[in-house]
Amino acid sequence: MSFLQGFEKIARADEPLAMHTWFQLGGPAEYFAEPRSVDELVALIHRCHQHGVPVRILGGGSNLLVRDEGVPGMVVRLSEPAFCQIEIRDQIVLAGAGAPLGRVITAAIREGLAGIENLVAIPGTLGGAVRGNAGAPGGDIGQWVRATDVLTQTGELRTRTRDDLIFGHRHSNIDELVILNVYLELQREDPRPLARRLQTLWILRRGRQPMGHQCAGRIFKDPRGTTAAELIEQAGLKGTRIGGAVVSERKANFIVAEPECTSADVLRLIDLVRSQVAQRLGIELELEIEIW
Repeated sequence: MSFLQGFEKIARADEPLAMHTWFQLGGPAEYFAEPRSVDELVALIHRCHQHGVPVRILGGGSNLLVRDEGVPGMVVRLSEPAFCQIEIRDQIVLAGAGAPLGRVITAAIREGLAGIENLVAIPGTLGGAVRGNAGAPGGDIGQWVRATDVLTQTGELRTRTRDDLIFGHRHSNIDELVILNVYLELQREDPRPLARRLQTLWILRRGRQPMGHQCAGRIFKDPRGTTAAELIEQAGLKGTRIGGAVVSERKANFIVAEPECTSADVLRLIDLVRSQVAQRLGIELELEIEIW
């Protein structure tokens, strides 16, 4: 770990990644770091670039499956306060990309700012939601993004404005290594009915997801005009099992990892579901989950 000399307080080797993901599966990261400031992050990326060490950014771990053999290179988690701040400026919410999406939504609602409340109960960080243009009935987050501060693969800081950003169905054109900050321009509304609407949406959404104690992940993107869950159910795949991996009975687009499950079990079940939906319904499902 000599190439990380000077980063001993924030970096370590052979970090188990299972504890950092919702599936709670997978092997270790070769190197793992939690920088405490943007300056530390930039310096770390510069060092990794100089030594040819690949860098991956870990968000909330809700949309990630780590393979059993683990991950080579450096995994960086932006969990420190410097990357999770939330600030309200009139109708602009300025938030660090490491802030949990739910906290950003709650902060906006308290200030009477509407637009992103339909995203309630979508897990993960703000940065992950923006990169993947998270959405739900009522709209996508991309329509509210006015700018992002980003960091390139070589550690260069940039700001991308709205004119430079493109958001499509569950994707964006943000391809830099790190999203640092997001600027959301929302709409003024009375906070009381807004809070009631948020509570109603929360109850509805949580009722359609696996139980909170389960290790699980949402697997496929929703095709236009339908949902992946509906297609998987139509194909008769609810409850399908491979090893310790099971298609959720509550919401068919989730796979639940039961005790003794491995990442290989989940990968085999994903392949089975995709092939069966294609064979029986003629629709190719596209992965939403990221696989390392």
